[in-house]
Amino acid sequence: MPRILVMGCSGSGKSTFAQGMSRITAIPYISLDAHFWKPGWVETDRAEFRARMAPILATENWILDGNYLSALDGAQIPRATHVFLFDLPRWQCLLGVLRRVASQYGRVRPEMAPGCPEKLDGTFLRYIWDFREKQLPKIREAISGLRADQHVETCISRAQVTNVLTRVAREGFA
Repeated sequence: MPRILVMGCSGSGKSTFAQGMSRITAIPYISLDAHFWKPGWVETDRAEFRARMAPILATENWILDGNYLSALDGAQIPRATHVFLFDLPRWQCLLGVLRRVASQYGRVRPEMAPGCPEKLDGTFLRYIWDFREKQLPKIREAISGLRADQHVETCISRAQVTNVLTRVAREGFA
């Protein structure tokens, strides 16, 4: 059974894609944000997060939405059968976040932890702005050693993301 990891910048459409993939495939969707954050946007201790995620990662199939490489010590990478890396332009990610904040501000999205309402601050905007220079190289390094039986697909546009969902709905996974 596929274990799908969806990684990339905030606002790139990871959650929308992962939830759509879950609807198409009936594979359980898991938001890493929902497991990492505590009410009030308090980070979970790394050891506690790893312990919480270990039984989930051990299951036969999942769709994980989120990066959290250091918090999970990369444990999600060897378990994944498919990795979708979203490498959309910075402006698209920023626009995605601004749209999301405009429509959800002050409310907790279904894929978020309870007590973590949608917000916007300078630290989050800086994270998005710097993502391609600071975070993307770490992700690329982490997935550079994938085994031959693991598949990676980099999506560089929203149209490509839509095409992937259409292809999976039509053909399933190879």
